[in-house]
Amino acid sequence: MIRLVWGEAVGPTEKAAFDGALADAGVHQYNLRRLSSVIPAETEIERAGTAPELGPTGNVLDVVLAEQVSQPGARAAAGLAWASTEAGGVFYEVGDTDPETVAEQLRVGIERGTELRDIDDPVETRIVTTDPAPDRYTAAIVAAIYGRSSPLL
Repeated sequence: MIRLVWGEAVGPTEKAAFDGALADAGVHQYNLRRLSSVIPAETEIERAGTAPELGPTGNVLDVVLAEQVSQPGARAAAGLAWASTEAGGVFYEVGDTDPETVAEQLRVGIERGTELRDIDDPVETRIVTTDPAPDRYTAAIVAAIYGRSSPLL
């Protein structure tokens, strides 16, 4: 199973804002290993919002991650688009300060990804936007989590 989770946060530094967005999505206790955007055949995709407990702290989670960390006073927007069939599928991830730009780039990118893979099924999207904060960094993430965590060591 692939679970979609998302989060947003503000913080005093870029890393603090990003960590806060990971916490909002429930994945801040894991080491994230980024994957390319291919969805395995016969995989269920669940819009979880926040990750359930997926294993011990420090384990590795395999993810496709859309992220944006923006300077103080700017929005952060991140999004995933996906399409899949029983034979497999594809994600496309984008981050920017403008949610309309994210939506347009997702549309163009997933269109090409599905074309390359002969996927005619409907496209779904999830975009998260964090409002600007005058003196704080903003962060938005959307992550596709592949399965459960595994030991790092």
